[in-house]
Amino acid sequence: MSSLKDMMIFTGNANPGLAVDICDYFHTPLNVAEVKTFSDGEIFVEIGENVRGRDVFIVQPTCTPVNDNLMELLLMADALRRSSARRITAVMPYYGYARQDRKVAPRVPISAKVVAETLMAVGIRRVLTMDLHSGQIQGFFNIPVDNMYAAPVLLNDIKKNFDSDVIMVSPDAGGVERTRAFAKRLDVDLAIIDKRRERANVAEAINVIGDVAGKSAILLDDMVDTAGTLCSASAILLEAGAREVYAYCSHAVLSGPAISRINDSVIKSLVVTNTIPLRGEAADCKKIRVLSISDLLAKAIYCIHFEDSVSSLFV
Repeated sequence: MSSLKDMMIFTGNANPGLAVDICDYFHTPLNVAEVKTFSDGEIFVEIGENVRGRDVFIVQPTCTPVNDNLMELLLMADALRRSSARRITAVMPYYGYARQDRKVAPRVPISAKVVAETLMAVGIRRVLTMDLHSGQIQGFFNIPVDNMYAAPVLLNDIKKNFDSDVIMVSPDAGGVERTRAFAKRLDVDLAIIDKRRERANVAEAINVIGDVAGKSAILLDDMVDTAGTLCSASAILLEAGAREVYAYCSHAVLSGPAISRINDSVIKSLVVTNTIPLRGEAADCKKIRVLSISDLLAKAIYCIHFEDSVSSLFV
């Protein structure tokens, strides 16, 4: 029978703070692994403990720098496999390349599937992720994939900070299902932004479907990258009569001009989770507030280790 002594948790350099928080939930120290970069850019990995026969979890979101963090995860998995770990689970709170999940033009790769096949090739036998950009990515794997949701954490924060005079807003048609689920749980109305995207990372908000007049509008998305969508949508919402605009997102990618756009926008606050660590300007932005999903991930890890139902966490 499994026990917590059979479980080991390692991390690379992507989000060590999250890994430590997960270990704190179990009242156990983070297991030792040396992950460093040589002067020519090559990555070196050495596992510092005996992992033979253990159930091993690697906490490593593939956020910026995406390729470095992905390579760290692959090399750590290979090192653990060669050290006779019983099972290797990749805990990827943020799954890089998730937006490249289909062919959008001739002669382009399906990069999300390439990542999935590479993870399996190095010996990873289970994946724990959160708020996948596209749920069908789970089908790229021939191993179990647990797609967690930050919804419980985000919903609790909304309930704590807002009254019933709010409206949930999807920033595009693709996010309607997610936003409708939030609106139903909160027993509030739903609005949708009609958006046209001319090219990658450039979005133009066109119209608001729904009555937002006099209400606090809460924009909901799975990630905020360059913040073009959220900022243009927030301006349209104010023009449509919303009293004020807030935003909630699971993944704070925050690349390019994101921080300057958020600072210059009418958004009162942007609430994100710590699937991706905030660095540089993002860490200093007073409009951004971070919620922790470490306990949620820790409970999922516990369920996986003891072969319990992960879906029970969302009942």
